[in-house]
Amino acid sequence: MMLIPTHHFRNIERKPEYLQPEKCVPPPYPGPVGTMWFIRDGCGIACAIVTWFLVLYAEFVVLFVMLIPSRDYVYSIINGIVFNLLAFLALASHCRAMLTDPGAVPKGNATKEFIESLQLKPGQVVYKCPKCCSIKPDRAHHCSVCKRCIRKMDHHCPWVNNCVGENNQKYFVLFTMYIALISLHALIMVGFHFLHCFEEDWTKCSSFSPPTTVILLILLCFEGLLFLIFTSVMFGTQVHSICTDETGIERLQRKNQPREHTGSWQSVKETFGGDFSLNWFNPFSTPCQPEIPSDKDLVRQVTSLSDTETTEDPSEETKEEDCVEVIDE
Repeated sequence: MMLIPTHHFRNIERKPEYLQPEKCVPPPYPGPVGTMWFIRDGCGIACAIVTWFLVLYAEFVVLFVMLIPSRDYVYSIINGIVFNLLAFLALASHCRAMLTDPGAVPKGNATKEFIESLQLKPGQVVYKCPKCCSIKPDRAHHCSVCKRCIRKMDHHCPWVNNCVGENNQKYFVLFTMYIALISLHALIMVGFHFLHCFEEDWTKCSSFSPPTTVILLILLCFEGLLFLIFTSVMFGTQVHSICTDETGIERLQRKNQPREHTGSWQSVKETFGGDFSLNWFNPFSTPCQPEIPSDKDLVRQVTSLSDTETTEDPSEETKEEDCVEVIDE
């Protein structure tokens, strides 16, 4: 049994005419499987471009300032292959996280006809999002940037210009992991290059002038340190969310209330796609796609309904004004 959350903006409507179906349009015809998903948000697009620029800047400094001028060809070849491979995987993970549907709920299906077709019984409710006019399955939240309800939404990340949800969380985790690894790798190479230049003549350790070399290395060091800390924290947070099966929004809503952790190894396998293998680290490998909730999954059971028409919900911080419709005859 699921208790109905309380919210002073959340009405328990007992008559079908309260649904206001004229405000909902029928859902569009579903596109083909694999259709590209892209959010047209100026801030997100700018952050995504900046992300690519910073990775390419690190690539430039590593190759043309440190590795190519080096006389140790074995050192240059090995580090060049490792760094370029990690950078490629990071950018590929970024593209997959940005261009993958995070788990959007069908838009505009909260019509009077569809709700009546569910044949709700007394004590049964469905949740309707008034912003995108969708019936929300359990653990779905509305994103004001994507303008859609997202299943198991963790947060909206401007750096990937997309929400992090049940369909693209694997790619976001891989993106943060590979960015952290190339940042650490770049910092280590910068440290060795400084030591080498101090021991040798600065004019021989780089094809650029000494002042230019120092400036480029310091900027790369600052960038690497900043992104190493940031992406490491994000990676740890995402792994914790997956292991505990609790999204960031759910954790904020719960606040200091105790929660029974229901996470398991199964939730990890569902996120990364099956049993442990190299495909877990492959951004081109698609994780196990969760089943689309059926009509019955949209209906929730409550133990009791108060005689009042409105109640209060402690989850107001999410700024979601979810309507609850119930047909109680």
